[in-house]
Amino acid sequence: MGVAISLRQMDPITPYRYVGGDRSVDFVNTANWVEGGIDRFSSYGRVLEWAEGAPVVSRSTAGALHVLSEEYPARAVRVLSDAVELRGLLERLLFRISQNRPADAEITELNDHWLSISLAESAIIRTDDDRLTLGWPRADAALESPLWAVARAATTLVTSDDVSRIRRCGGEGCGWYYVDRSRNGLRRWCEMETCGTRMKSRRRAERNSASHEVG
Repeated sequence: MGVAISLRQMDPITPYRYVGGDRSVDFVNTANWVEGGIDRFSSYGRVLEWAEGAPVVSRSTAGALHVLSEEYPARAVRVLSDAVELRGLLERLLFRISQNRPADAEITELNDHWLSISLAESAIIRTDDDRLTLGWPRADAALESPLWAVARAATTLVTSDDVSRIRRCGGEGCGWYYVDRSRNGLRRWCEMETCGTRMKSRRRAERNSASHEVG
């Protein structure tokens, strides 16, 4: 992880929010990267829920993978562990990039393991609307397939011009990441409606408290 923390609160209920500006960033944002933060990956089913919402898998593929996970629960648990491992790697990668620090070790791990598998499983496929695209023919038969899509999305992001726009939210108790595509490049929060509003309210309260003390 970018910082030494321990995620302790499992959250099997709260809906996901997709505010990072990239699928791989939203994947990292399934946890709050602060000490004692919330982890929404409480089960393989929660990983699937995120993947369908992102979307990195279709509804039909998510349905097929849900059935498969019930048939092979031990395998689903292993893939859940893999998802947490990939998420941790990408958090370390985003953290170092957001701090303008080298991320050679993280890039090597992404290349040697996750991207190599994603590429090996991919092929040109025809979509439901009759387009050709690079996809995964075994997506509905491999519990790992959502992770293949995340690895490719992360690779696309860090090799694009947007890599310089990766930021870490300044909100207290958050730790989420986002791609800052604002016109002036000065976005500070994952969401103004949440972290931005909380920080403004806190500062207002601090100013009011200070003025009362002076008075």
